[in-house]
Amino acid sequence: MKNFFSGNFRKLSLTQQVLSLILLMVIFLSIFFVFFLSDNMSATISKQIYSMMSYSQQPVVRALETGRENTFDSEFFEYLATDPYQETGVVMKTRDYMITRSLEDYPASYEEYVEKQAFKLLDNPLPVVSQNKTRVAGADLYYRLQKIETPFGPAVIFTYMDGEYANELRTSLMDGTMYATVLAFFLILMIFVFWVFSIIHPLNQIRAYITQIKQGKDVELYINRDDEIGEVAKELRTLTTELAKQEKSKEEMIHNISHDLKTPIATIKSYSESIKDGIYPYGDLESSVDVILNNAQRLEDKVHSLLYMNRIEYLVSSDAEGVVTNMKDVINDVVLNSVVIKPEIEIITDIEEVFFDGLFESWRVCVENIMQNAFRYAKSYIRITVRENELMIANDGPKMPEDRIEALFKPYVKGEGGKFGLGLSIVSKVVNANHYKVEGLNTEDGVCFRIYRDVPKPKSGKFSMNNNRSSRGKKQ
Repeated sequence: MKNFFSGNFRKLSLTQQVLSLILLMVIFLSIFFVFFLSDNMSATISKQIYSMMSYSQQPVVRALETGRENTFDSEFFEYLATDPYQETGVVMKTRDYMITRSLEDYPASYEEYVEKQAFKLLDNPLPVVSQNKTRVAGADLYYRLQKIETPFGPAVIFTYMDGEYANELRTSLMDGTMYATVLAFFLILMIFVFWVFSIIHPLNQIRAYITQIKQGKDVELYINRDDEIGEVAKELRTLTTELAKQEKSKEEMIHNISHDLKTPIATIKSYSESIKDGIYPYGDLESSVDVILNNAQRLEDKVHSLLYMNRIEYLVSSDAEGVVTNMKDVINDVVLNSVVIKPEIEIITDIEEVFFDGLFESWRVCVENIMQNAFRYAKSYIRITVRENELMIANDGPKMPEDRIEALFKPYVKGEGGKFGLGLSIVSKVVNANHYKVEGLNTEDGVCFRIYRDVPKPKSGKFSMNNNRSSRGKKQ
């Protein structure tokens, strides 16, 4: 059963699943009627029969209790207790007699059995009412006995009938219940079908929308709903808009990167051709070669950033399993290599010896990129604070606009001065790949970048710093 619902059932279309559920509901209702309602209906029928017997016995009870002449006025009793389905009679210590004789086709065994039970009841010293259902001569027999005190002594009034009335009543109840149930079922079914199609239609709209978007068509999705499907449609529209913005930004970035790469390549090519022709554009051979080397280094840095951006998630996820890094060593290494960038900027550190999950090299690149951004905007200082599961790098540079904060770590987004730097995007990829979070925020005197994790993890695993120290001197 579990394999069916987890495998075959999920392979069905939504319509087939709904039809299967409807069939299951029909089977359940059938079982409900057969095994549940039958017992309740039997109890209801028995109660109805005994109530009818009690009603027919009351005139006889009143007549006997008032001391009517025991001439057994059959016409009077027949007037009071005639019924086409039941027989009524009285037994006393000295005699017994039938009050009604409307059903001559009842077998004598019925009357004999009931009278026998009535005579037994006469020995009870208290007024008693007994009602029961039994099998006599292979058929159902319902009877009710009521013992009373009369001026003539104790008497038991008995009434009995066979199962014919019960069967007719059962059929009537079943028909009425079935009609009401079928009507209710079809009403529920219609509501259910309309509900299903109200789901299928917007899902088909979403599917068609996605198909057209894949084909590059400019289409709109109109689904005015407040439920989960409406939320999905809303998020899908937002996603499409965001992807379109990123695609546009990516195209612009590729254009700008191509231009950035073209400049050093053109410089290297022209200087190389000039040196080959014996001309030194920068005065002498050594200075001209230095220009070529500087542009080659610029070209290498840009290509390295692009390659690192594309492979960072794979490297972190594949190599960093179970690895932790001492962040104090990372900060000291980055600070040591950064102090010469702008000596006038003071670097203030408040570092505890804590460990972050991930490779030493990836965290070094992450911190180095944030430091490069901080050096670009800081006025007088950069403050680095490291606590358990938290790293903060703050500076006293100008505050960021709110829209800039929201797009701070997105790739291909144009930053200050129209530049398409990848440094903070690399930071975001490293942090997310190691299951941390990063955010940028404005402070009272500047800007702060915060890397943190909400739920601390145990400090365990091997240390990567000893295996990666050889690469710590490389610049991003």
